Amino acid sequence: MKNKTLAAWLAFVGGPLGLHRFYLFGWSDVGGWLLTVPTALGVYGVQRAMAFGQDDALSWVLIPFVGFTMAGCALNAIVYGLKSTAQWNAQFNPHADLEAAAGQTQWLTIGAVALSLLLGTTVLMSSIVFSFQRYFEFQIEEARLISQ
Repeated sequence: MKNKTLAAWLAFVGGPLGLHRFYLFGWSDVGGWLLTVPTALGVYGVQRAMAFGQDDALSWVLIPFVGFTMAGCALNAIVYGLKSTAQWNAQFNPHADLEAAAGQTQWLTIGAVALSLLLGTTVLMSSIVFSFQRYFEFQIEEARLISQ
């Protein structure tokens, strides 16, 4: 039986690696494997920024990928945690009773939802700010080059 609390925590903690999707849908889930692509691109962007500095244009394009992936996975954790017991069991435990314990909301589920809301929002806003800041700085530098 698929546990709602475990799925919410896997989406929050290991979501960018697709762990929640592998738990819920199995190792053959394409969505779980596809989540690793933007995560890897974002991590590569962070490594480029550390190696070449913040002026590396490719790094500021790649870094938000990991942020948006983390924010999306936090949103998944919130959606999983807020599903009713009957909805959860109907979707992920179809052979169990609609009020089975695996789909019930517990304090750990609420903790996963609260942390996902807090950190997911922070990561999303930070990614947006980073993207726009680097974009506008790049535009200002290009405008200075044109005006000279």
